[in-house]
Amino acid sequence: MRLAYFSALEQYDPQTALKHAVEAEKAGFSLIGASDHFHPWVHKGDQAAFAWVWLASLAERTVRVRVGTCVTAPLLRYHPGLVAQAFATLGALYPGRIFLAVGAGEALNESPLGYPWPGRRERLERLEEAIRVIKLLWTSDFVDFQGKYYRLRKAKLYTKPGKPVPLYVSAGGLRMAELAGRLADGLITNMGAFARHGRKILEAFQAGWKGRAGEPFTSIVLHVSYHEDYEEALRAIRRWAPVLVPKVFQEDIYDPREVEAYGEKVSLERLEAIHLVASEPEQIIRRIENLEKQGFTCVFLSNSSPQPEKFLEVCRRQILPYFEEERGKGRP
Repeated sequence: MRLAYFSALEQYDPQTALKHAVEAEKAGFSLIGASDHFHPWVHKGDQAAFAWVWLASLAERTVRVRVGTCVTAPLLRYHPGLVAQAFATLGALYPGRIFLAVGAGEALNESPLGYPWPGRRERLERLEEAIRVIKLLWTSDFVDFQGKYYRLRKAKLYTKPGKPVPLYVSAGGLRMAELAGRLADGLITNMGAFARHGRKILEAFQAGWKGRAGEPFTSIVLHVSYHEDYEEALRAIRRWAPVLVPKVFQEDIYDPREVEAYGEKVSLERLEAIHLVASEPEQIIRRIENLEKQGFTCVFLSNSSPQPEKFLEVCRRQILPYFEEERGKGRP
């Protein structure tokens, strides 16, 4: 089990998010993933820093931790060739420390820039084609590519990554999970998707991976709000209610005020059932252990605590040392 830190750039201003991420490396996290959004999930008090710029700043301020997006949608506002160039450059600057996670995106990141929001089938087709484009540019020279959605004409990346950049796919459904197993180096999912599909999402990934060499990376993002006062922790997690509304992923909903309104209809019971509200460190450990038993090899912890620095300190003192000790005992 590897523990990763999820930096929600819609939740914190970029300076504060950087401070937290630097502390996350000191605490012992092995990866740091950053959300990549144009609009945030809620309107009141939110941010929306540009993830690629922020990641370069984070990589410069850290030493060993691997950093990347969770996740980038290389479909509309980002041409996949541009994504390939950006992460090749990051990989050249910070060899062995960069990863890229891609997904089919949300309307809140594309529609505000004037792009028509495609249906689910087209988004899946676009993502599959985009992954092919990114891989070709990372490994080949003077690429000609004629796809249904993207074209390359003798395209060559003159700056390639110093070491291979792992490519992960974010999956909220079974078809996307199968694609992740077939084309990517690993899977990232979320608690809402896992609540809907259970282990089937991992089984779909494994079906796609069948016959491939190497050890697959299977990860999940867990939003955590930790505080000794449970009610205060519960209030803090409400900001993540919109991610439990499937409608905002599937339809052309892109105004954060509207997305926020959908989130307000999510019950506290559903928030508690899917996100993690904890008043004791042991509750966090138990949830991570349960996800490990389900088959995940990595958990991204999103810090939604009322006092985020306190959560990072608990991770440094208790949570990460616990899993280091268990690994030392020979646990898988």
